[in-house]
Amino acid sequence: MFTNGCFDLLHPGHVRYLRAARRLGDVLVVAINSDRSVRRIKGPQRPIVSERDRAEVLAALEMVDFVTIFDDDTPLALIERIVPDVLVKGGDWPVHAIVGGEIVRAHGGSVRSLPFARGYSTSALLERIVRQAQGARS
Repeated sequence: MFTNGCFDLLHPGHVRYLRAARRLGDVLVVAINSDRSVRRIKGPQRPIVSERDRAEVLAALEMVDFVTIFDDDTPLALIERIVPDVLVKGGDWPVHAIVGGEIVRAHGGSVRSLPFARGYSTSALLERIVRQAQGARS
């Protein structure tokens, strides 16, 4: 079982997603984007939490068995090396768009898009923090 993401500012949506992902297999490997990768994807103000701290928090979750950090913009090279039996992303990713899906399917594995936990978003959480901080200064 393999999934990946930035996992910056871990929230209940992440936890619910990881718990559902773990139910699909015996071992859950979570690959997180490095700090450099997150900056390229999300912009110069991200990540809020360093790669080592994100990895430590994820590794402490009961449903996560292994955590690794990758520096590319996508986990394709890592998926090619690991070739997981199950590849999972959140529901904001349609199955046909999940990076590495063709590799996993070619080796007899499956690719899943789990339902997206509405109401949870790191970007929305950051926006709310900024608005509240601006309101406190007014």
